[in-house]
Amino acid sequence: MAGKIVAISLFSGAGGLDVASFEAGIPVISSIDIEHDCIETLKRNSRFDQTEIMEGDLHQIESPVFKNILDRHPHDKFIVIGGAPCQPFSKAGYWVGHETRRGIDDPRATLVNEYLRVVTDLQPDGFVFENVESLLHPTNKVIVERFLEIIKESGYKYRVVRANAIDYGVAQRRKRLFILGTKEEFKRTEPVKTHADPEICEMIGLKPYVNAGDVIKGYEGSEYFEPEEVMEGGTYYPDLCEVPPGMNYKALTAWYGYPNPKFIAEKRYWSFLLKLSPDLPSWTITASPGPWVGPFHWDNRRLRVPEVAALQAFPRGYQFYGTRRSIQKQIGNAVPSLMGKAMIEFVKESLE
Repeated sequence: MAGKIVAISLFSGAGGLDVASFEAGIPVISSIDIEHDCIETLKRNSRFDQTEIMEGDLHQIESPVFKNILDRHPHDKFIVIGGAPCQPFSKAGYWVGHETRRGIDDPRATLVNEYLRVVTDLQPDGFVFENVESLLHPTNKVIVERFLEIIKESGYKYRVVRANAIDYGVAQRRKRLFILGTKEEFKRTEPVKTHADPEICEMIGLKPYVNAGDVIKGYEGSEYFEPEEVMEGGTYYPDLCEVPPGMNYKALTAWYGYPNPKFIAEKRYWSFLLKLSPDLPSWTITASPGPWVGPFHWDNRRLRVPEVAALQAFPRGYQFYGTRRSIQKQIGNAVPSLMGKAMIEFVKESLE
């Protein structure tokens, strides 16, 4: 048996992956983020009462700081978790020469390098790294390839997992990339999926996908009202009201058979006037939606904070700090905890 396993969290944000670690039975002993509002969010939630929370830039925090934290918290093994923010990965790739032996020579990957620096310096028993799926795009894959070279040189076995949150009980379609590492042997080939399409779930022994209506039920009352949710009087409010649940602006085009079409199909971004259906999983929750970018509630309003948090699988009652815009960004950037839990359990299993 592994005994007590603890976690060091990097780029903690609002704590999505940290919550996942707690839920996987691995307490987080250290969380760090550069955003003040994220740090205040962590401090508002009691599960972090024993966590050493740091506000700061990881570039400026030496690895011995984390070694000292580990020394203060009894453990048998430990892991490092985190999703390093990356600058938008453009199609103009920056290529790295094979002569580069330390780090990734790519100006977009400075925070990825900091994650790797902590892992290679601390030599944890395992790690969970999360990022956008487009990191695997041909113009960006050099970053992943060099990442894998560096961790192999450090003695890690790894799995690269392209995951969708709905497969793990999250009421949201959200694709993410995980690189999972361990010094031991993986006990299975991939993290355990728990949910599947209702048409095949019974056949393969999994639960049906969780729908938006299942997780945000109970937040429709006036006690949860937020001024920011109101759309009445806006330019496209009458159009929003005409969009059926589960559809977007294309419901008001000739393509959909709408009389006197108001828009032309494929001429707008797909999430324009996008409306949730209570009977389907949500689309991806974004960090900074535009004025008429969804998903909107089927009651023709913006989603409320507890609804957005529920769709991102934050525990009921989780507290956030900041303006409505800041909270939306925190939630939209978070790893859905149920998704993260499956990844952390996969690594934990190899250490037991």
